[in-house]
Amino acid sequence: MDLFQAMTVYVKVVETGSMTAAAFQCEMSTTMVGNHLRALEQRLGVRLLNRTTRRQRLTEFGTAYYQRCLEVLGLVAESERLAEQALDEPSGTLCITAPLTFGTEKLAPALSEFALLCPRVKLDVVLTNGRPDLLENGFDVAFRLGHMEQTNLIARPLVDYTLTMCASPQYLLRCGNPQTPDDLRLHDCLSFAYPAGDDWHSVEKEWRLMGPEGEVGVAVNGTLLINSSAALHQAARTGLGIVLLPDALVEQDLKDGKLVALMQDYLPSSRPMSLMYAQDRYRLPKLRSFVDFAIRMWGKH
Repeated sequence: MDLFQAMTVYVKVVETGSMTAAAFQCEMSTTMVGNHLRALEQRLGVRLLNRTTRRQRLTEFGTAYYQRCLEVLGLVAESERLAEQALDEPSGTLCITAPLTFGTEKLAPALSEFALLCPRVKLDVVLTNGRPDLLENGFDVAFRLGHMEQTNLIARPLVDYTLTMCASPQYLLRCGNPQTPDDLRLHDCLSFAYPAGDDWHSVEKEWRLMGPEGEVGVAVNGTLLINSSAALHQAARTGLGIVLLPDALVEQDLKDGKLVALMQDYLPSSRPMSLMYAQDRYRLPKLRSFVDFAIRMWGKH
């Protein structure tokens, strides 16, 4: 016997005044209603109703037990509402990983807005240019650059990760302004050292540019190869050479004139960016809320 169901049936019998009416409201047969009542009385060892062919009357114990059933069923319903609220309200710790520059320049400034939307979610963020395994390292969601290999993870496309070729006014005054890809061979082109396993690792000494004739690759040389976009940015600002840097990192310097965009007819190839997570974890409100937030902020619209 399902005790809570039997108590519900009993309450309906008392409130409607008959087993037939209770059966209609409980969407079961009158026989089944009678079975629930008999099972409940057998469990309690006390009669709840005095029944005749024409009417039923509550016993003294039946009246007291009816009130207790109302209290118990009310507590059960309230507990279920609390559970539903817990499932609907984002809470807990959300573990995120993202590329260093995107995470610093775009993700981190946006987290305050997400925190206002989901105040009960704690954020554990790891910024790295590597590609840590989500499941093995306990991440809920990852921002990833580059083309995704076949995986059992969901990959939501985000806006492309774009770069700008630029240099400081001091460098251009000293060394001149390149006009064509071939001109870059005569300049000090500073390079980012991509981590092993990155799909651009093999082309760190070659810049890919999309021009009027299509994509061209330019072999470049420079005095600096470094694995930090922030350091590369500072080197370019001080006039060390020409760089390809994420727009997220240089857009303010371009507006302020601290860096100058070069060769606008030959734009650096962009990189696809994706938001990745395990499908079976998407049901968690904390992850679902963050995915919706990230798509609104950086999704392809």
